[in-house]
Amino acid sequence: MRFFGVVVVLLVTSGAWAAPLQRFFVMGDGTLAVVNAHTRERAEVRYRRADGTYDQAAIARIRRAFRSSGDDGEGRASLRLIEVLSWVQKTSRVRPLTLMSGYRSPDYNEGLRAKGMRAAGGSLHTEGLAADVAFPRAVLRPLWMKVRALDCCGAGYYAKEGFLHIDVGQPRFWEPSTSRVEENLSAGNARLFGRTEFDRYARGEEIVVALYAMTVPPVRVAREARLVPEKGEPITVAVADDLPEADGCPEVPGSGASIRLRGVSRASRGPVLLTTCEPRLERTPATIDTNVLEIR
Repeated sequence: MRFFGVVVVLLVTSGAWAAPLQRFFVMGDGTLAVVNAHTRERAEVRYRRADGTYDQAAIARIRRAFRSSGDDGEGRASLRLIEVLSWVQKTSRVRPLTLMSGYRSPDYNEGLRAKGMRAAGGSLHTEGLAADVAFPRAVLRPLWMKVRALDCCGAGYYAKEGFLHIDVGQPRFWEPSTSRVEENLSAGNARLFGRTEFDRYARGEEIVVALYAMTVPPVRVAREARLVPEKGEPITVAVADDLPEADGCPEVPGSGASIRLRGVSRASRGPVLLTTCEPRLERTPATIDTNVLEIR
């Protein structure tokens, strides 16, 4: 089974940032030290420069440390996840962070499930959006409560095993008894969601949105999306006409496919809402929303 990430590109009107961007609402100090508990791969890097830009070589080292044992492919870790883990590291004062599980290829994840291990179908580990991180017992529960309070992320508390699951999917929290991991909740696109590349943007800056937990491609979207501000009326955003269509709707085929949205002309704060077209495959939702983003 393969899982796909879909890239959506949003164009907004002109503007510029005069100072280094604080790109995310939750950010660390720009450094991250991690060690993989299974491969012993280490990374201790400064991934964000003083001017707010990101060091791609440093990020590549982090992603290499995220690889599963025996997996020679490329590791994956989203920039959003890296920033959250840096925040966790700074808050917990634990350095390096010990990865019990980082990126899992879809095949590797299915192999765990076949062995009866607790690995969700459609796991965000397969998207580079999740990490299981070990912590000392005294830190574990207080840190879980702090991550929960951020209202940004998924946070699982595994007291017996001594780790937290941290992901940058939809905000939620659980313990093993409430995880429902055996139910394969993402099947049929049931948990399809979007995440913007950053949280903060200047007007005129291109915005990238990825769709995750797409277990049944393709997904067809309507020609118009909406930016739904916290105040005021929704802002209509037209979908560009550079994708193949099916019955008048651009068709998002799967991993790496992109959609460009145009027409946002003012500062705003809120999520982007995409509408999917009928007939919808299996449990594909009628609408897909992103995290809240801020345009200045």
